[in-house]
Amino acid sequence: MGAAYAALVHGPVRNKNGEPVTTAVTGLNVHDIARAVKTYGASAYYLVTPLPAQQALVERMVAHWRTGHGAAYNPTRKDALDVVRVTDTLAAAVADIEAREGRPPRLVATSARPAPGAEPVSYEALRGRLRDGADPILLVFGTGWGLPPEALAAADALLPPIHGPQGEEGFNHLSVRAAVAVVLDRLLGDRGVET
Repeated sequence: MGAAYAALVHGPVRNKNGEPVTTAVTGLNVHDIARAVKTYGASAYYLVTPLPAQQALVERMVAHWRTGHGAAYNPTRKDALDVVRVTDTLAAAVADIEAREGRPPRLVATSARPAPGAEPVSYEALRGRLRDGADPILLVFGTGWGLPPEALAAADALLPPIHGPQGEEGFNHLSVRAAVAVVLDRLLGDRGVET
């Protein structure tokens, strides 16, 4: 199985007017995405924020559960948070993965809406690449109103939006932590006999 990584980008992302912004890190996203990444066996979870104060906040939060009182109080949370890495840019996350894997990852972007400029890839095709042990992949998720067009265009591939039973016309506003869990399940989840 090829290596899979996840990155949650806080900046630059878009606001509802399409303008570039940096969003605040939330504790729920730190914990819940780390738990999903660990559950599905992805190699690491990169929290990408250019703000030093936000980086320090995440490092302090994670340290509490890795080495502080929290590590003894809740060992499973310690295990989950071991996958968290904090970087100031997506390029720094890519460089870290390249150092770990000996080759750069393929960037696979996600978006709640169709995005022009990026090569589409199906979940099935990407799952096959992972199963065949192809290059590592970095699944890139955006906060706010999503990744900016230049980030989507720079990706090697773009996964299709997640839709509920009503398809493209239905309500489509998952939290990013729910979207990460759905994507990880589709790519890395057990596809054995359904119970």
